[in-house]
Amino acid sequence: MVDITGTDRTILSGIHAFYEPEELVGKTCIAITNLPPRKMMGIDSCGMLLSAVHEEEGEEKLNLLMVDPHIPAGAKLY
Repeated sequence: MVDITGTDRTILSGIHAFYEPEELVGKTCIAITNLPPRKMMGIDSCGMLLSAVHEEEGEEKLNLLMVDPHIPAGAKLY
């Protein structure tokens, strides 16, 4: 579950190989939330987390795009 301005939202993402769930608690990630729900593995995913993928020492690495913790959930991006 992701908190989007006080509303919980389920967003499915293939990031488990790179992050454990407890690592993301309290973090402010960038997500696209105005997409229509998309069924994945029988669950409606209501958004998309943004990430950057790069190669490091011959391995593919993924980094979620995050902002400083003082920026509130739901802040507009320009």
